[in-house]
Amino acid sequence: MEQETEKVSEIEKIKGVGPAIASKLRENGYTTIESVAVATATELASAIDISETTANKIIKAAQSLLKIKFMTAKELFDKIKEISKITTGSRELDRILGGGIETKGITEFFGEYATGKTQICHQLSVNVQLERERGGLEGGVIYIDTEGTFRPDRIEHMAKALDLDPDRVLSNIIYGRAYSTDHQLFLVKKLDEIIVKNNVKLIVVDSVVSHFRSEFPGRESLVKRQQKLNKHLHDLLRISDIYNCAVVVTNQVIARPDVFYGNPIIAAGGNIVAHTVTTRVFLKRGKNNIRNAKIVDSPCLPSDEAEFRITEDGIQDS
Repeated sequence: MEQETEKVSEIEKIKGVGPAIASKLRENGYTTIESVAVATATELASAIDISETTANKIIKAAQSLLKIKFMTAKELFDKIKEISKITTGSRELDRILGGGIETKGITEFFGEYATGKTQICHQLSVNVQLERERGGLEGGVIYIDTEGTFRPDRIEHMAKALDLDPDRVLSNIIYGRAYSTDHQLFLVKKLDEIIVKNNVKLIVVDSVVSHFRSEFPGRESLVKRQQKLNKHLHDLLRISDIYNCAVVVTNQVIARPDVFYGNPIIAAGGNIVAHTVTTRVFLKRGKNNIRNAKIVDSPCLPSDEAEFRITEDGIQDS
């Protein structure tokens, strides 16, 4: 009970945040000092109806508590050592990913339908709960489903294949069905408190661009769509860095009509997605449940390919 009281009173530690402002902050998803510290003054002022000057003072006070400042490259290097990896279930896929899905970043899987994007998300939701010596992080999952493709029975089957208690695995997955772009953004705004309370080490958004494409059709809506998508992805990137958790998003593809030679298939979302996600993996479907995965963009991984198989028990080597 004492621990819960400490969590509830945490943002009141920020200078200038009394009970009334704290209540408004929580109502709008700012439930931790970290979430306040990385907000913009305009964003915070609009959310809780205060002046930008006051919002800026609150943000600086939160940053002071967290000692957010410049650091040396050596300090950054030590911080990077905090990054952990989650096994995909396939040694070959783990190999091209540098050991698995990493925390403190966004990994995007994109491809045509039935290429295994959602299957990977299900498998990672189980694998992250494994012991560290088995490739897991012993953590919970937040699963944001935008297309209604999440299947608890599939999770149950994968858990049994790894000798895990299915009920416990399912209980450690916090599920949210997003019905619109605004609902999707709202769910992400609520993540900070859930992550802390449930030791979340993996956030899944399957798929990240679906609602944006359907709600903002045509070139006249492109600017507004990309602005909202940019904000959404940066919120996810912020969360992954602050809480040292992995973010995995799936993405749809489009065919470029101006490409006459080579592969015309590209990921949806344009440059906003390309510049924000950390690692991009293109999936293709082969025969006999074989899938091909190719690293197409990463700050630290070379372009490489791997094959894996989708079986009744989950993701395995081909």
